[in-house]
Amino acid sequence: MKKAWKWLESILLLMLLLTIIPQNVGAASKTAPKVTDNYLQKVKQKGELMMGTSPDFPPYEFVKNINGKSKVEGIDVEIGKKVAHDLGVKLVVRTMDFDSLLVALETGKIDMVISGMDATPKRAQSVDFSHAYYKSGQDLLIRTSDKNKYHDYHSFAGKAIGAQTGSLQATLIKEQAKKVTLKTMDKDSDLILGLQTKKFDAVAVDTATAGAFAKNTSGITAIPSGFKVDSAGSAIAFHKGAKSLVNAANKSIAEIKQKDLINQVYLPKAGKYLTNGKNQKAAKASNSMWAYKDFFIAGVGYTLFISAISVLFGFLLGAILALMRLSHNQFAHTIATAYIEFVRGTPLMVQLLFIYFGLGLIINIPALLSGIIAVALNSAAYVAEVIRSGVSSIAKGQTEASRSLGLSRSATMRYVIMPQAMKNIWPALGNEFVSLIKESSIVSVIGVKDLIYQSRIVQADTYRGVMPLVITMILYFIITFSLSSLMKVFERKMKHD
Repeated sequence: MKKAWKWLESILLLMLLLTIIPQNVGAASKTAPKVTDNYLQKVKQKGELMMGTSPDFPPYEFVKNINGKSKVEGIDVEIGKKVAHDLGVKLVVRTMDFDSLLVALETGKIDMVISGMDATPKRAQSVDFSHAYYKSGQDLLIRTSDKNKYHDYHSFAGKAIGAQTGSLQATLIKEQAKKVTLKTMDKDSDLILGLQTKKFDAVAVDTATAGAFAKNTSGITAIPSGFKVDSAGSAIAFHKGAKSLVNAANKSIAEIKQKDLINQVYLPKAGKYLTNGKNQKAAKASNSMWAYKDFFIAGVGYTLFISAISVLFGFLLGAILALMRLSHNQFAHTIATAYIEFVRGTPLMVQLLFIYFGLGLIINIPALLSGIIAVALNSAAYVAEVIRSGVSSIAKGQTEASRSLGLSRSATMRYVIMPQAMKNIWPALGNEFVSLIKESSIVSVIGVKDLIYQSRIVQADTYRGVMPLVITMILYFIITFSLSSLMKVFERKMKHD
């Protein structure tokens, strides 16, 4: 009976708590102030709104040669300017590959993404989207000679269709075009070049973009894709939880829609830039490679700067690692060996992305500095092995003779071993330095304006895929051949000495 009474008391107490707690919580929720995020406040404090975009998607965003300087234009840039203006801050545009944009947003490199990005349910799980500002259909770009052969994606069974990596179009092909082979690339300009060279039979893009490419690229035409799209349209992506920025952007988008600024102002302005506002003869002259000489010169400058700094620090760190690995100190030997094996066993691109995005969660490292650090750290591992092999190639008798003459271990290494080792390893070091110049091109994926980055800008701006690549190859050859010749001069001098 006592046990039954205790059970009854417990049940009554539980029922009382269940009736009291919700009332108190409800009352507290009514009186407690609403907690808001501080994303909008941070943007206003720094006075800049960082916009990320991939400028190879006309008319949304594209790079234009304006008075010898590259400038990102398009309807997305105009929308970004509108949002920034309404917030009372300056718009800063950061360019990078499309599939890196959401990573950059997540790691705080940028405040928002405006890049013709469709607000799909899957993406909405990772970011917060504004209201859609523009909705366009989906088209397929094909070669003009095939216009009577294909009608929509159903016509491409057993064929290959290209799409941008990480894009809505790539997802649509995977989900709906089961009989089609999907080929992805990072840049739309590369996709167009692949279409022209028959690497695949079509390219899936947004309708507005398809119209821009078809209008400005000879031998290319657009057809309806036939895809069913589950998307509200193109929207601005913000960091998950940045509701204050989302609400501010929605106010700007509402005004854009109310005044029909996209159709009345932004699209006509983008169209003017795309056609240069010139006749065919003038447009052809403005698209000549000579008109973009400043772009290539700037690219060479960045490439040489990155390579020079990376060579310097890579050699110094490599020498230290080599001496650590040759050391009798077990701890130093283990650290150097672990570093060298790890760096040599992982791709340079992964290392670059980790430094730029991964470490970006802790410290904001600029793209140029991230590129230099990644290339230098990677080169150091290979330089260390070259130096170690050179030192190991010197006969032990040299060391024994030096020590018998009273030289210390450090003096022996400095005055006897290293001078002889340098003669042996100089050709291998030269090869490493030449390779480093070419490997530095990887920094273009995070928006560093090296030679590869500039060539892609020229491709996107001129709609010419092959000629910018030819010029880029020639420039890289001139740089590497000059360096190789210089290294041979020093090599002959060392042998003479």
